[in-house]
Amino acid sequence: MAKKDMIYNKVLEIGDERGIDTKTISSLVNMSRANVSHELNNLVREGKLYKSSGRPVLFFVAKSKTAAKKEGKLDQLVKNNISLKKVVEQMKAAILYPPKGLPSMLLGDTGTGKSMFASMMYEYSKEMSIRKKDSPFVVFNCADYSNNPNLLTSQLFGVKKGAFTGAEVDRVGLIEKANGGVLFLDELHRLPPEGQEILFTFLDTGYFRRIGDSETRKSDVLIISATTENPNSTLLRTFIRRIPIIIKIPSLKERTLEERLYLIKSFFKQESLRLNREIYVSLNTMRAFLSYDCPNNVGQLKSDVQLVCAKAYSEFLTNIKPDVRIRNGNLPLYIKEGLYKEKEHRALWNKLVGEEIEFFKFSSTIDHNQEQFENEDNGVYKIVEQKLERLKSQGISDIAIENILGKDISSYFQKHINGVSEEINKKNLLSIIGEEDFNLIDRVIYYMATELGRNFSGNTYTCLVLHIDTLINRVYNNKSITNPQLNKIKELYPKEFEIALKAKAIIENYVHHEIAEDEAAYLTIFLLPEDHIKNGNNKVKVILIAHGDSTATSMADVVNKLLEEPCVHAINAPLDLSPLKVLDELRKFVSENKEIKNYILLVDMGSLTTFADTIEKEFDVSMKAVPLVSTLHTLEAARKALIGLSLNEIYKSVLAVNSYFEMNKSLAGEEKNKAKVAIIVSCLSGEGGAIAIKSFLDNNLKYDKEIFEIIPLNCLDKKYFKQRINEIREEKEILFIVSSFSFDIDIKQYNMYDVINMNVMDEIQESINIKTTLIKMPMILKENIPNLDGEVLYNDISYFLGRVENELSIKLKSEKTIGIILHIAFMISKLKSGEVPFEYPDKDEFIDENLYCYNTIKECFIFLCNKYCVEISDNEICYVMRFFLYDPV
Repeated sequence: MAKKDMIYNKVLEIGDERGIDTKTISSLVNMSRANVSHELNNLVREGKLYKSSGRPVLFFVAKSKTAAKKEGKLDQLVKNNISLKKVVEQMKAAILYPPKGLPSMLLGDTGTGKSMFASMMYEYSKEMSIRKKDSPFVVFNCADYSNNPNLLTSQLFGVKKGAFTGAEVDRVGLIEKANGGVLFLDELHRLPPEGQEILFTFLDTGYFRRIGDSETRKSDVLIISATTENPNSTLLRTFIRRIPIIIKIPSLKERTLEERLYLIKSFFKQESLRLNREIYVSLNTMRAFLSYDCPNNVGQLKSDVQLVCAKAYSEFLTNIKPDVRIRNGNLPLYIKEGLYKEKEHRALWNKLVGEEIEFFKFSSTIDHNQEQFENEDNGVYKIVEQKLERLKSQGISDIAIENILGKDISSYFQKHINGVSEEINKKNLLSIIGEEDFNLIDRVIYYMATELGRNFSGNTYTCLVLHIDTLINRVYNNKSITNPQLNKIKELYPKEFEIALKAKAIIENYVHHEIAEDEAAYLTIFLLPEDHIKNGNNKVKVILIAHGDSTATSMADVVNKLLEEPCVHAINAPLDLSPLKVLDELRKFVSENKEIKNYILLVDMGSLTTFADTIEKEFDVSMKAVPLVSTLHTLEAARKALIGLSLNEIYKSVLAVNSYFEMNKSLAGEEKNKAKVAIIVSCLSGEGGAIAIKSFLDNNLKYDKEIFEIIPLNCLDKKYFKQRINEIREEKEILFIVSSFSFDIDIKQYNMYDVINMNVMDEIQESINIKTTLIKMPMILKENIPNLDGEVLYNDISYFLGRVENELSIKLKSEKTIGIILHIAFMISKLKSGEVPFEYPDKDEFIDENLYCYNTIKECFIFLCNKYCVEISDNEICYVMRFFLYDPV
């Protein structure tokens, strides 16, 4: 018997609830005190023993005995997830350590289940009677207050009435709310140093004060934290030392296939319970789920299972299938690719799932011996059922309903998973391409994805389908195509070109005709990683420096959230901080990012513009500075940097923000000279895939052909493509581009996948409708306002709107622009006719609350008042203010 087991059995045998010390056990088992102490502490870490915090240290098992009689969720978890054994032991030790547990930190990638484990630790503390059954479990996401230490402090510790302006009542903090329970701090790496210092003081003492309060308070709360980052590089060492237990949760790739199978079965079982219906899953579907690449870990695996179940359920409801049955043909491409790992995983598949069974049946009956995961609401299934009822009441056929439901289900899951269902996309592509050709193309794409060892994005898949269809049509019509970059592509991308040649051979066998190597070169372009296709070598980095404790970070946060990219780096310049120290921080950033060669520096005061010259002299980079910037300037710089414009182009664009209203007037005046608005569709071969997309748009959009023209272009040669765009721009406004690849052009762009998949058709139709209304606005005004020239009035109101938007740093929604143009036009017409305006309710209070907006609009109205000889009252100004104050973009 091992020493540890011998010692543990002796402690159990004694059974003294008052505890037993090391010296006594040492004499009973005839071992040295040092060895006994070592093994006793190991037993404490495993959760089998407790030890007291006083002297002498006493060990006891009273609560452990109770635990042995019942099996908790953590024990059930280990049963079926052997790789979590160490993790669970650490969690138990953190909870059981006397007297009330130790602070702990959960490390792991996104989707590994850190939040779930924190909740299970809390439940375990109640199971073991460490915490009361009604003890609180409070969750706090540090990212929500990462840039505001003061607000973070008040959230954690509370506020005393009168501590600052607006603190009208005493407010309890989260530390106090969690008293007696657990406080879970998620995304701990987002906690700023100030917040870490505040928190570790509490961890040391257990005491705290509310902001503005002299009274010291105590809270008995166990801190559990979580982070996806390396704590040694993101947290203060003094803070890490206060968290003695750090638990690394393995990713899905680090778990065994047996564990993954258990998770898959559990998730399917959970869905059958939610549906209260049996679910049948094919053998190959189970194999695909076992082996596909699932980068977002257990979280994505669960969402993917829910996705395929929801689709199968919609097919059952619409009578496409007699039951809820999932086959591998129904799987999205990124899951189905798991079947390509046949050689690697066949032996394991046979061991785990066998070959005899055709379908796995998941019953809706509850198995009390199996661990039950938390049962979520039936959100997606309720959506399916409710929409089905509405569509059936409208007399829509089952097939059409299934297509509509499929789109809704994909939309529901799009925020949870990386992949989007291919089924809707395929159904729309089949409306362009024959089924026989499509099946061949689909097979070719699967082959290329397998050879590359990665899946294609939805956009690349759509573009490939259209391109290969065009290729086949060229062969059938005895047309050839030349690729001027054939030799260069062969030399630069030999692996991808070889795969393209083999794909060409598959197509040749299908069409019974030889195909030129030039076509393989075109295919190669699609096989390159997307970062090779995008313009990314000379990207410009945006740096914002502003005076104040958090002015720059706040402004940058707004822009980064709007663009959903961390594209602006902020440097705060507190008023008491030396400019040299601010410059040093800028130097540090540039020196740590040697790969960046171009910078646009945005500063709020002119003196900081001198930093650009200093940095250029010290480092081998280009930097241009723009003074007196606002959020609008920052947004413009970041947006242009993201689409790959050059440093000079971004610099000119940001400077032009200051004269925005003049540009707006100019554009409004040019509108009447444009006979049509262009919609550009482009692909590698303009006469093929682009024409197919043009036909698709023609059939699915409603638009005035007197106003809009859809133009197909070849985009293989980027210089030629830009040249053609510029030529078209001289004659027409370009509303948007639908293309195979993205371009560094300041025009709204949609990828082919989203268009064919109908994801953006509503948005496109809306933009066409709004543009149509705006173009026809002068005529609308002319026909409805008899006492004024509608066209001139339209241009004057557009000039007014441009000025107000620029001054308020607001951009109105297009539909709201239409509304305010009509409102002001009829307002001026009525004033000209001598009509008295309506009284605005609570006018004086409304103006006082929005004084800056009121003064800005009143000043901009002076131009219209003078030109049309009218007096615009405060009542009218208030009605106009509402357009700018509510729901601006």
